[in-house]
Amino acid sequence: MTDDLTALRATIHGKVQGVGFRYATRRRAQELGLLGWVANGPDSTVVAHIEGPPAAVEELLAYLRRGPPSAHVTDVETEQTPVEGHEQFAIRGIPAGVFVVQEHAATTHHFDLRLEVAGVMRSWALPKGPSLDPAVKRLAVEVGDHSIAHNTFEEQGRVIVWDRGTYEQGGRVPWPEALTRGHAVFVLHGQKLHGGFALQRTRAADKPQWLLIKRRDADARPGSDIVAQRPESVLSEHTLDEVLD
Repeated sequence: MTDDLTALRATIHGKVQGVGFRYATRRRAQELGLLGWVANGPDSTVVAHIEGPPAAVEELLAYLRRGPPSAHVTDVETEQTPVEGHEQFAIRGIPAGVFVVQEHAATTHHFDLRLEVAGVMRSWALPKGPSLDPAVKRLAVEVGDHSIAHNTFEEQGRVIVWDRGTYEQGGRVPWPEALTRGHAVFVLHGQKLHGGFALQRTRAADKPQWLLIKRRDADARPGSDIVAQRPESVLSEHTLDEVLD
């Protein structure tokens, strides 16, 4: 129950990057049974999002104020933040590969989400495109793998590269096993799409059906429609309709 949990965002200042601070923080958080993430922040800081029982959160904060042996902490700023519902305590900022979202004017208009996994682009067709609204669950139909060389493909009147960037694998189960099991969590760092997402398989068949769901994190935009708000290609800046004209 989230009523029994608290969530804090901590920014740690000092000699904290490049000294194993993120790995030490993850290890201590896992020992305390906490969830969330830690990442290198701006201006040589480390930023941690911490979720769990208040006493355990306070114990991790005490550890962050001391820092691991090779670090020198000068200050720790904290602020209350909503519980995001993470499944583990992870290190953010370590890319697992690239991703791309292409918009297609095919027989049926759709978007394709592609994630680099084991040297190929695992692919899902999204009839309505992605969403940054956690309340919106978008159908994602698994289709055949594509080559990484296809990621920059655009064709007049048919295909634009709607978004692209890198991503991090998340969740308790390692990839690609998570995809095999049917529940995969990941973090996108795109030009339009940011933050945590989950793919949940709902039906196994020749073309398995999944749901693409935005996680409730700082990058969520309830009530938004990113497809309508940002229709342009990230390569050419043309929309599919403009290309069609």
